Amino acid sequence: YLAVKSSLCAHCCAVCPAWQHHGGLYKRPFVESFEETPMLVAVLTYMGYGILTIFGYLRDFLRQWKIERCHIAREKEEQRDFVPLYQDFENFYTRNLYMRIRDNWNRPICSVPGAKMDLMERASFHWSFLVCYYSAIISFLHDVINLGSYNYLGFAENTGPCAESAAEVTVKYGVGVASSRQEIGNLDRHEEMEKLVAKFLGVESAMAFGMGFATNSMNIPALTGKGCLILSDELNHASLVLGARLSGSIIRVFKHNNMQSLEKLLREAIVHGQPRTHRPWKKILIVVEGIYSMEGSIVRLPEVIALKKHYRAYLYLDEAHSIGALGPRGRGVVDYFGLDPCDVDVMMGTFTKSFGAAGGYIAGKRELIEYLRSHSHSAVYATSMSPPVVEQIITSMKCIMGEDGTTIGCERVRRLAENTVYFRKRLREMGFIIYGNKDSPVVPMMLYMPAKIGAFGREMLKRNIGVVVVGFPATPIIESRARFCISASHSRELLDKVLGAICEVGDVLQLKYSRHRIQPSLVRPFDDSVYEDIDD
Repeated sequence: YLAVKSSLCAHCCAVCPAWQHHGGLYKRPFVESFEETPMLVAVLTYMGYGILTIFGYLRDFLRQWKIERCHIAREKEEQRDFVPLYQDFENFYTRNLYMRIRDNWNRPICSVPGAKMDLMERASFHWSFLVCYYSAIISFLHDVINLGSYNYLGFAENTGPCAESAAEVTVKYGVGVASSRQEIGNLDRHEEMEKLVAKFLGVESAMAFGMGFATNSMNIPALTGKGCLILSDELNHASLVLGARLSGSIIRVFKHNNMQSLEKLLREAIVHGQPRTHRPWKKILIVVEGIYSMEGSIVRLPEVIALKKHYRAYLYLDEAHSIGALGPRGRGVVDYFGLDPCDVDVMMGTFTKSFGAAGGYIAGKRELIEYLRSHSHSAVYATSMSPPVVEQIITSMKCIMGEDGTTIGCERVRRLAENTVYFRKRLREMGFIIYGNKDSPVVPMMLYMPAKIGAFGREMLKRNIGVVVVGFPATPIIESRARFCISASHSRELLDKVLGAICEVGDVLQLKYSRHRIQPSLVRPFDDSVYEDIDD
């Protein structure tokens, strides 16, 4: 084991020759924080779910005997022969928990989702299935500070060069193409965009798709199939999970960002081969994300590349949240570590976040892209990307690259990094438990208890701050959280106002769970903590 680990360290040095050349940040300490849930908080959280469950079943029992006054959850006579839409537990959980706090989600937004936005407040009465929008009492909430949108670089705007270019292209090309690219839907702007994406990423070729989710779910089946093995991080996005399942490959899951867990699976795959036949795998594909959107953590890419090279596997990197948001040049997690893009076999990303557009891309070697053009369902059957969306991508990407003749893009990348470090540091100083990497613009703040999910979202909205709150099943049952997304469009004054409100609400709801407010001690870039002991 020590020999393999030493060889991996040597590999890490070999795959990182461009630290100084690209200005990568891998020479800095790699700091991630996942403070353990306090025992008392865990016990109280389980008690909260237990009390909710007891009273929920009690009300169901009383409802059967027509003692319960609220009969909204009862099935109508004319619907008794219908096939159930939900399983028993899912139905119970939805009625007794989600319905009580559902006003925290799906709020209609009535403006551009920039640093500030207008939104409509949502309310449901008596936990009914009918949602009402306040019009006479509360019509709109204006100038709500937006901490929920993935607007990392602030390109979600209706003024400026991007919006003007999109408007001009709409006049020339229209809104839709009404055809797939393999028929008569391939515009010159599509070709220009793909060449620009390849140049931006530093690879041979790239291909764009109209939907980010489908970029993963429809392309992974084209890359792997029966006789192949997919090694997937346990916290990978649903689109990656769906794509892996649709491929027909064998799927094995390794612990999040744990290199020993990944290496153990790689060694077993090579030693034992396929089940029953023990033939060698046709292909071993490692699937990871750049930034994990629920944890705020960053993939340990140098170690993953070292393992991939050592065991001759392939690497699929999803940069949906990291492209544009990480790295000194805003070119994702590869740029962040100062690595060679050619070491990543399949580079995937989306335009929906940092670029303020829609769709996704696959980039890599020219042979890979040409293969996907003819074999990917998303490429063959999907309608072409909308021309104004394509123009938004081109204009924003040129801005980040500095090809528009300005330094606006570089300034946005720098401002996002500064805002991220500042926001995370202040929250930790206040005593909140914050997950993730110190450079990640996705900032999860732990709430834990189910009652505090709705309370935190409502209290923040009262202070004109829009936040995203997340609970089970999107997170583990005792790890409910609020997720803040930092943007370059946030000024220091806005962040200070938000931090003041979070501190105030944190005192009211008693959310300051952290047992240490001091910044954790720095660790070496390649440290033993990622090589945890795993039971065989």
